[in-house]
Amino acid sequence: MSTEALVFDAIRTPRGKGKHNGSLHGTKPVDLVVGLMHETLGRNVDLDPNGVDDVVLGCVAPIGDQGGDIAKTAALKAGLPDTVAGVQLNRFCASGLEAVNQAASRIRSGWEDLILAGGVESMSRVPMG
Repeated sequence: MSTEALVFDAIRTPRGKGKHNGSLHGTKPVDLVVGLMHETLGRNVDLDPNGVDDVVLGCVAPIGDQGGDIAKTAALKAGLPDTVAGVQLNRFCASGLEAVNQAASRIRSGWEDLILAGGVESMSRVPMG
């Protein structure tokens, strides 16, 4: 059991304007996350998807396409085993950072060994106004 938490890899999606006609408006937030999961696992062939314990994602506006525990939905859609847990949390603008902090805490405590963590947000798909 390791008591050290390490960032194994870091990756992000492209950025676009958060408007109803923005370049990423037609892309569902879960698909953004799944793309990152596939890329991370593809770049790191030594990472066994069966070894992933949890997916922790922060989301500022967990409504619509981004609601309903997008972390677990993304894990399943990415083809991770159905035993992989998923949790979505909200800490407003620090949601992604909080997800990484919580993942590190779980690893340091020995509770889990391998966690995919980060943030997801598609403002062009959030109803505002």
